[in-house]
This record gives sequence, structure tokens and C-alpha cells, in this order.
Amino acid sequence: MNTTPFTTPRDLLRYAVSRFNAAGLFFGHGSTEAFDEAAYLILHTLKLPLDRLEPFLDAKLLAEEIAAVLAVIDRRTNERVPAAYITNEAWLGSYRFYVDERTIVPRSFIAELIPQYFAPWVTEPENVRNVLELCTGSGCLAIMLADAFPDAEVDAVDISADALEVAKKNVATYELQERLTLIQSDLYTNVPDKKYDLIITNPPYVNSASMSKLPMEYRAEPELALDGGKDGMDLVRKIVAGAAERLTDDGLLIVEIGNERDFAEAAFGELGLTWLTTSNGDDMVFLLTADQLKL
Repeated sequence: MNTTPFTTPRDLLRYAVSRFNAAGLFFGHGSTEAFDEAAYLILHTLKLPLDRLEPFLDAKLLAEEIAAVLAVIDRRTNERVPAAYITNEAWLGSYRFYVDERTIVPRSFIAELIPQYFAPWVTEPENVRNVLELCTGSGCLAIMLADAFPDAEVDAVDISADALEVAKKNVATYELQERLTLIQSDLYTNVPDKKYDLIITNPPYVNSASMSKLPMEYRAEPELALDGGKDGMDLVRKIVAGAAERLTDDGLLIVEIGNERDFAEAAFGELGLTWLTTSNGDDMVFLLTADQLKL
């Protein structure tokens, strides 16, 4: 028998939004506001379609369903963990990925550029044969790259064995084991001795001052996947320095650096960075050609 004041998803939605707002939760892992995150968590917990809230708002719920949703609301509010760690899933566009605390929650502006094959910089996508993704985490970008460039072999690198275990699950889900190789490596250290048409990376780039101010939701993620050193460019410097000898003559290096454009320009501006347009403007992702890297 239900002894709570909640009987429908509408009741739970109103309650969750109030709890989330009162707690001052941070939304940066797929949702941008309390309502969207509450709706997602409720629909996921009830195993309902994630894109159809309205038809179910006034459905009468079983006591065990209400208890399950309340437990999720409590965990999100009290523990301040990202919703993705509660549901063990994250979405990039139409791609669904398994995720847990062993890896950063998938989010990347590079993901927006892959379906367009990095046009106009990649003029013949069918000629992309070898792709290297550094700091792969859950494997999300590597999987999207393998899907976008079906004639390519993709090597996906991470220093974290735990993150690669998560990536392995995702690679298996998308049945890409034959074309996508996971490599435990400190950047280029264990990378095969071959040339790549594309080197893609969304590395740790948060600068030290910003690390100390991160919301609790971000601090729940592996620090290794976030901390980029004093100016955020520690790993980016190594990636840029080692890219030239690993790219084909017309190869491209594409690097996501989030809100660190000023630091990236200070570190690499003399190379002539090209900033790619994303939904958040022209400050998040830069591109360098093999020729620029050889200067």
C-alpha cells in the first residue's frame, strides 16, 4: 500500500525539481536544468521512453515504482553525483554509452563535428584509413569516429586501465572489436608505429585555479580525467609536440580545450590555430595540420 503523498510521475517530477533546486545541484552532464534532469531520471527509473514524458505524467504508479524513483532523487540530491553514474548511461547525440565512476561522463564538442566528417578540412572521408584518439575514457568518441569513417582502423588510448574496462563494454555493444583497438598508454608511449590521418583528443584541460572551484558533480569524476595542470595545457603540450611524426602528410590534429582558449593561444598561438565552430561558439576546439606542426 502506498503511504507516500506521491501517486503519479507528475507528483514525483514536481518533488524532484524542488529538491534539486533547493539543493543547488549543478547540471552539466547532459542536462542544463532541474526539470530536464528530473524528467530523465524518472523516465529512466520507470523504464519508460526517454522522449515521451507527457503520456505518462498522470499514470498511477505502484508503491515499488515510487520507492525506486525516490531513492534516485535522494541519491542525486544527497550525494551530488552526476545522473549518468546513477543510470549508468550517457548520450552523445543519438549514441548511448555505458558509464560509471571509473571514467569521466561523456561530453564533447568534438562529437558535434564527427557526423560532418570535420568538413571542410577532411575533403574525402572515404580516404581516412587510420585514426588515433587520445584520452579515450569511455571510448565514446572512438566509437563515433569508427562509425563515421567505416574504412578506418581506430586506435583509442587511455592511461587508465579502469577507463579502458568501461570503453571495452561500449566497444562490444557497438560490435567494433575488429576495427577499434583499445590501448593502455601514457599518450603516445605504446601507440603503434604508423601514420594517422586524424589524431583526435579531448584531454584533461582544466587549469589548477578552476579545479579548486569545480562543483561537487565534477569532483565525483576521476581527477585524472580533468586536471590539466597550472594552465590546463600539460597534456596538450605533449600531444601537440608528438603529433607531427605520427600524422600523414595531410593529416590533422583536432584538440578540445573547453574554456581554456586563452591558455591554448598562449601555448600554441604561433602555430596558427584554427578554431572550429561548435554549438558553444568558436572557442572550444582547435585544429592543426601536419604542415603546421612541422614548423
